[in-house]
Order: sequence, then C-alpha cells, then structure tokens
Amino acid sequence: MNRRLALLSVLLRYPDAALRADLPEIGRAVPAAGFRADLAPRIARLVRRLGLGDGLDREEAYVRLFDRGRGTSLHLFEHVHGDTRNRGPAMIELAQVYQHAGFAMDARELPDFLPLFLEFCAHAPPAVTANLLGQCAPILDGLHAKLLGRGSADARAYAAVLAAALAEAGLRPAQQPTAEQERSDAEEFAELDAAWEAEPVVFGPESDPDKQGARAKVGAMIDRLRALRASHAIR
Repeated sequence: MNRRLALLSVLLRYPDAALRADLPEIGRAVPAAGFRADLAPRIARLVRRLGLGDGLDREEAYVRLFDRGRGTSLHLFEHVHGDTRNRGPAMIELAQVYQHAGFAMDARELPDFLPLFLEFCAHAPPAVTANLLGQCAPILDGLHAKLLGRGSADARAYAAVLAAALAEAGLRPAQQPTAEQERSDAEEFAELDAAWEAEPVVFGPESDPDKQGARAKVGAMIDRLRALRASHAIR
C-alpha cells in the first residue's frame, strides 16, 4: 500500500468528528510516510489546522471550499466534462477499473470523487497507480492552481494535498505559491504549532451530514447548529 496516497485520501475527506478523532494518529504517520521534503511540513500543517478550534468551522470551511461551485470540486470529471453526456461513460469506465481490481466502492460516492480515487491508487498495483495519476495530472494541477487562487489559509493548506498527489506521479504543480504566500505560510505554521500544543481538539457533531446524503444543505445545517448552541448558552 502507498501510505502517502492513503493519507492524502483521508485528508481530503469531509472533516467530521470521526476524522478529527483520527488526527493525532494521522499526525504521527505523516513524518514517517516519506513525503517529499518540501511537502511534509505543509501536509502536517493541514493536519494541525483540521484539529484546531470548533469542528463546525472546519466543516463549514470544507463545504465553502469544495461544495459550492465547480471551480474547486473534488469530482475529477467536473473539470473535464461538467454536466455533459460525456461524463457518464467516463464514470462507467473508471468504475470498471475499480471493479476489475477488486476494489469495493461505497454506493454513496461517485467513482471520480478524488478521495475515493486516491484511496484506490493507494492500494492498486504501482503501474496502475502511475498510469491513473499521469492521466489525471492536468486535472490535479488545475485544481491546485484554483485552490491557490482562492488565497485563503484553508485553500493553501488543501493545495498541499494536490501538490503531494502530483509528486506521486513525479510531477510538480505548474503554479507554485508566491513568495508572499510562502512567508504567510511560515508565519501561520508557527502559530499553528503553538495552538496545537495549547488547545485540545474540539469535536464536531456526532453524526456526519454526508451519511444522510445531505451535504448540499450542510451549510444551512451548520448555521442552525450554531444558533441552537447560542440559544443554550444564553439560557
């Protein structure tokens, strides 16, 4: 198994309470996984970021970044076919690749969902993984560039995952962080280190909205949860 791809797959998933509970173990695994030297600290920063503060904030940031609009969608074929009729055959072909390799898919996830794709690549024979990553490299590079273009700390943190996925294909992103972004990243890295040591993990809600097939409405759900929590605090 390719441990680096397995870790990247997990880190791109919805940051629910279960994922956040696994962050200490993930954090210990990152330094030993063999990420490229310039990428390891950036992956570690994302792990720290996901573990800080209110779980609802982390969930809302994820939804805002990946689920609102196609520009940074984690569904690979959104960036190639959109809603055209070509997307269906591409989905079927990718699903058949999974099935022929004996990889069982979760019925709730589409074959082109990037965390699922990376999970398959983590377990597939190296030649299959290299071929798939090579074919998807332009999409991964474009998504990396769009995340950097968002300019937020969350987007830059997740962009490191795309850069690490490209590294598994022996490639580097065409668009690199600017000098200004690198400086702000270094400052944020120091702040996250201090906060990681001082602040305990605060978990989100017990249930994952994704399990109910309702992540499209999770933003509104988060707002309702915050309002409910605020009303209890006032009482």
